[in-house]
Amino acid sequence: MYDELKTKIESFRGQLAEMEGYLEIGVKRAELGELEVVAAEPDFWNDQTKAQANIAATKSLKRVLDPFDAIDAALADAEVMLELAEAGEDEALAEAASEVGKVESSFQSLEMQSLLGGEFDGNGAYLTLHAGAGGTESCDWADMLYRMFTRYAERKDFKTQVLDYQAGDEAGIKSVSLLITGPYAYGLLKSERGVHRLVRISPFDSQSRRHTSFAAADVTPEIDDNIEIDIVESDLRIDTYRAQGAGGQHVNTTDSAVRIVHLPTGTMVQCQAERSQHKNKATAMKMLKARLYEHEQDKKRQAVDQLYGDKGEISWGSQIRSYVMQPYTMAKDHRTDQQVGNIQGVLDGNLDPFIEAYLKKNR
Repeated sequence: MYDELKTKIESFRGQLAEMEGYLEIGVKRAELGELEVVAAEPDFWNDQTKAQANIAATKSLKRVLDPFDAIDAALADAEVMLELAEAGEDEALAEAASEVGKVESSFQSLEMQSLLGGEFDGNGAYLTLHAGAGGTESCDWADMLYRMFTRYAERKDFKTQVLDYQAGDEAGIKSVSLLITGPYAYGLLKSERGVHRLVRISPFDSQSRRHTSFAAADVTPEIDDNIEIDIVESDLRIDTYRAQGAGGQHVNTTDSAVRIVHLPTGTMVQCQAERSQHKNKATAMKMLKARLYEHEQDKKRQAVDQLYGDKGEISWGSQIRSYVMQPYTMAKDHRTDQQVGNIQGVLDGNLDPFIEAYLKKNR
């Protein structure tokens, strides 16, 4: 047991040293120190916006540094216990094994953080779902995906806000846009961008035949006003319309909803979440900014043909994941070959296996 523990500790030390460089732990410590100095200033709370940004940045850094420090401390304790065991302390070996067990569980948390190093991975996410080919079937499938993603957000303690909702003609939804906020919401949900395919016995078919439905998810990061995206006013077409769907007595009685089309790219965003047309326009502009940023990143990656965009076809052959409920049950991601047999669990929001597999493949 002694030799086994010693080998494990040496292995963990090597992995920790590798992650220290990859996660830029030294840089993060320096950034945290600067933030804490600012937070200690007497007039810190005079500017609420800057104070909240400071706190958010501090929490983000600690989500990486705390697991790293916990592993480092546990390894140090394990090394001490191993030395005591070598000197003849009877209980030291068991304590060393206990510390190594803590390290193994902490490494899982740290490994996930190491996969979320993108520029906007720590930000919130705009998630838009569109029903595809299949009429009522696809509208119902889009509604199921809406439920799946909101359940996932609940599992992660993320907050969700519906920005735009277009109901289907008979059932389900044609499209819905959400703002999902929480630690690393975009970093986790970016793996869901693409076409999702469902195979099932249709509840809308009187002959109980098997149907295939499609819906698409578009995911873009929530970006702050410090990111410069040049938007020329003449390139925009801004329409106002009356909000649809459920709402209070004021929501649906005025033309408060806003639709903005960026003419050069064809990118369209909509917002009807607020009673105020001004607030809806501000939110829509923020969404447009995020979409245009992602559009530029797609061009730089030269992979637009592999990603779902506003002009992508939501149909057979373009899916990133299939959800089969008949004749067998399985959800399979076609990019990573990750499979889950418990499809009901997936539809209830358990997307972790797919997201983790995607992040590891694209590390």
